[in-house]
Formats: sequence, structure tokens, C-alpha cells
Amino acid sequence: MSQRENTGEIMKITSVELKVSAVRRSQYPTDNKPEFLMVGRSNVGKSSFINTLIHRKNYARTSSNPGKTQTINFYLVNDAFYLVDAPGYGFANLSKKHRKKFGLMMEDYMTNRKNLKQVFMLIDFRHKPTSDDILMYDFLKHYEIPVTIVATKIDKVGITSHQKQRNLILDALELVVGNDFVMFSNVTKAGKDEIHQKIENNI
Repeated sequence: MSQRENTGEIMKITSVELKVSAVRRSQYPTDNKPEFLMVGRSNVGKSSFINTLIHRKNYARTSSNPGKTQTINFYLVNDAFYLVDAPGYGFANLSKKHRKKFGLMMEDYMTNRKNLKQVFMLIDFRHKPTSDDILMYDFLKHYEIPVTIVATKIDKVGITSHQKQRNLILDALELVVGNDFVMFSNVTKAGKDEIHQKIENNI
């Protein structure tokens, strides 16, 4: 199915709707549409990433209390696929019990959800991946879940340092063959077309 039109855009966004904010598997959508999951540390820029992809300014809102809202949000786009937003990991203000419960829900979703086509794992381009980032990527590698590493906030790093930062991230994660790396900026829109293309290839 192609969303191409003669606009120069790879994907034209015609509709977006927050369908479900789920806290358990029984609440997930049942319409069997392709799903694309976004994971990343709190404050990595997931809300900005979503808003850039769907051409909306403040559709996905950033919480003032990162990690407080523990729901998986399913955004239905063009009535064709879901962008699935998981709360940021690496938050310290949740109790151990809540962290474990949410971790188990995410693990179940990622390993058992047949609609899941691709994970977009967001990394802050300005910093070396954290131990949480490495754990997440190792988990995805172990279960052979297709992953695209999305380096956010590239506009905040001088162009002369881009290759150095890129190598730092790739080396720390030990990126495997078959997984991709995309440089992304919600300011310049760099990388947006690449992400749209990856989604279109899977729907």
C-alpha cells in the first residue's frame, strides 16, 4: 500500500488518532494493523519524534514527570498502521514493583506481539549510550526483533563531530548486520523521510 502523492513526500499523513492507552494486554488494539514501536530513555525526544513523523506540532505531549505515566499509547495513522509509544526507560522515580510490572508488560509486548513490524530505538546523539540503552538493544538483538537505531537531536552536535559521535554509539551498541542507524532531527527534519520509507516498506 502506498501513500505516495506528487508532493515530494514519501508518506502523506491524512489522519492521526490516539486509539488506546493500554496498561494490559487485553486493552491492545484488535484490528490487526501493522505496529511500529518507539522505545528510548526518558527525555530522548520521543514525543518530538512522533510529532515530526505525523506532521503535528503537539499531538504527542511530553510529560512533566518522565516515567510517571506507565501506558503504551497506540496512535492510529492514516487508518493503516500504529505508532506505538512506550514510556521512557531509565527513570528512577518509580518503585521497584512498578518498574518490574512495566518491564514485564513491555517484554511480553515485544516478544509476543505478532503485529509488531519494527522497533525504533531512540538514542540521544549528544551522549554515549547508557547501560539502559545497551540492555534494551541487547534484549532486542536476543529476540531478533527488527530494530532501527534513531539518533535524535543531531542538530545540537557540530557537523565536524558527527562521525565521531556516530562511531561512539555504534561501537557501544555493537550494531548487528540487518539493523539500521538513522540520524534524526525534529528541527531540520533530517531522517524523517528515511523513517517514513521504513514504515511504508512494512505496510
